[in-house]
Amino acid sequence: MNTQLAETLSAVLLVLVLVCAVVRPFGWPEAVVAVPAAGLLIVTGAIPLDDALDEVERLGPVVGFLAAVLVLAQLCDDEGLFQACGAWMARTAAGRPRRLLALVFMAASAITAVLSLDATVVLLTPVVFATAARLGARPRPHVYACTHLSNTASLLLPVSNLTNLLAFTASGLSFTRFAALMVLPWVAAIAVEYVVFRRFFASDLDAGAQAPDGGEPPRLPMFALVTVGCTLAGFVLTSAVGVDPAWAALGGALALAVRGLLRRRTTPRALLSATSVPFLAFVLALGVVVQAVVDNGLDEALGHLVPEGSGLLELLALAGLAAVLANVINNLPAVLVLLPLTAPSGPGAVLAVLLGVNIGPNLTYAGSLATLLWRRIVHAHEGEVELKEFTRLGVYAVPASLGAAVLALWGSLAVIGGG
Repeated sequence: MNTQLAETLSAVLLVLVLVCAVVRPFGWPEAVVAVPAAGLLIVTGAIPLDDALDEVERLGPVVGFLAAVLVLAQLCDDEGLFQACGAWMARTAAGRPRRLLALVFMAASAITAVLSLDATVVLLTPVVFATAARLGARPRPHVYACTHLSNTASLLLPVSNLTNLLAFTASGLSFTRFAALMVLPWVAAIAVEYVVFRRFFASDLDAGAQAPDGGEPPRLPMFALVTVGCTLAGFVLTSAVGVDPAWAALGGALALAVRGLLRRRTTPRALLSATSVPFLAFVLALGVVVQAVVDNGLDEALGHLVPEGSGLLELLALAGLAAVLANVINNLPAVLVLLPLTAPSGPGAVLAVLLGVNIGPNLTYAGSLATLLWRRIVHAHEGEVELKEFTRLGVYAVPASLGAAVLALWGSLAVIGGG
């Protein structure tokens, strides 16, 4: 296949894959279109089979890591962790919506960082709905916080987001150095988001609520908490000795899975479902499609736009480019495209891209698959998400939080160093 035809076919199929992932016609999983699209690109020669297999091999450990973390989060929910979190928020808020918003920010930030953004979107959002209803508070600010923080608060650890796992692999950083460099950007972005939310939803937060009825609080799932803590320690240990941290995630998931099976809180079928096999297949297929687009000309086009270096202006430019690209083609393809172009400039450039693809998607629905999933959950709870309101909130929050995070990253690199 000639270069021009390969470029056109790759671009058309990427658009088709992303549109179907957003719309999900007939309720199809994202992989239904992505896998045949990747196969078509291989068959037509738009991407050589060896290159496609190399991309799948590169993404394999990342996808395995993601599967283990998804199972870990679901098993924590089975243990009652999220129910206990909702009860804690209701009691501590004591009928004060502003305090409830602060508690939601704390819970969503911690859950996103430790158990990934999917846990916040899928498992915490329904709990927040129930907690707001229990207090008689308007749910909008608290529910919107779940989707914004599923993106923004996923900056801290390599395990917090699939984009993080990809950037972690490309950066060459250890688990602890990655977290050390990202902690200040994480705090800065969340703090700015909180200030924006307090002002944007002022009327909802002033509407008042009521203290919850008394009652016995749910049992704190200590086994789940200890397992999560040991898993985090395992991430640090395995990274320090050069072992793939996916083994630590697998160990935590297995510990909870064995307990859940013995106590009949879960089943083998439920565990398989928690791995989201169709989504994992989608990620691998999307990687092949994106690689075809990159190889057939996108890398040269973007190469002229990607600045070299890790000074403040370069970091701002990289984060801004990544944010724009995430809202145009979704954040997962954006990070797959930009990482090979920025990795030669060092970890600082890679982390700046990560800031853009994690914070930027709060601007539009299509910026992140997590946001699209959040929309479906909100509609399932008979909530409304207005495009105008979502975008207006993003216009206020994204530039401010992204700018603060980049400035914090620049400071972290100056103090800690990216080596």
